[in-house]
Amino acid sequence: MYRLASMHRALFCAIMLALPAAILAAPVTLSLDGVKQGNAGLQAAFDTLDGKPTLRVTDMSPTGAGDDVRLLVIPASHFRNGTIELEVSGDVKPGSNSGARGFVGLAFRVQSGKQFEMFYLRPTNGRVIDQVRRNHALQYVSFPGYPWELLREKFPGQYESYADMEPGKLIPIRIAVDGTRARLYVNHASQPALVLDDLKQGDSEGAIALWVGPGTVAHFTAPRVDTDVPRL
Repeated sequence: MYRLASMHRALFCAIMLALPAAILAAPVTLSLDGVKQGNAGLQAAFDTLDGKPTLRVTDMSPTGAGDDVRLLVIPASHFRNGTIELEVSGDVKPGSNSGARGFVGLAFRVQSGKQFEMFYLRPTNGRVIDQVRRNHALQYVSFPGYPWELLREKFPGQYESYADMEPGKLIPIRIAVDGTRARLYVNHASQPALVLDDLKQGDSEGAIALWVGPGTVAHFTAPRVDTDVPRL
């Protein structure tokens, strides 16, 4: 009897010790209230798109503002490994130049707004009748040191890919990260559209941030974060 009681106590203690970890590991939907605006001039307001609540972000930045200052950091967010899921939309802002593509993305492992990894989309490339532009529909970049221009020049085709998308429509995306490996999934696909095994900032951690490129009106749903490490 004593032995049985001891076993019950041991089991109870094991469950209580494991419970906080289980709670912490549960998926969390991040609030977009109070996103911290960078210094490039991004105008944010709550809206709806395709019947879903979104945060609409409009690029109001001066000409020449760099990609690394176009972040809206989500308060209290922290991410190292796991998955991030949300829907994004990007469209060209009226009056923008011919190079605008509706650039919209998500940065992760953001440190001080200057070091981060990021996947972004060029929605106007999704259905254009131009195969080269289609091949550039998805993009990985990393700051500092790895803007899209350098990656395209040094490693053509390696950090870009294609997925079907339309400007002005919500696009489901999922980012899976484990150490220095990452995958980008689009439109609920079971297979990744873009595969990386060499995240340029290494096995780091940091905040999550929304990103909007030049000449863009973007929409974001609230990101859902799961810190269970995916098998990549």
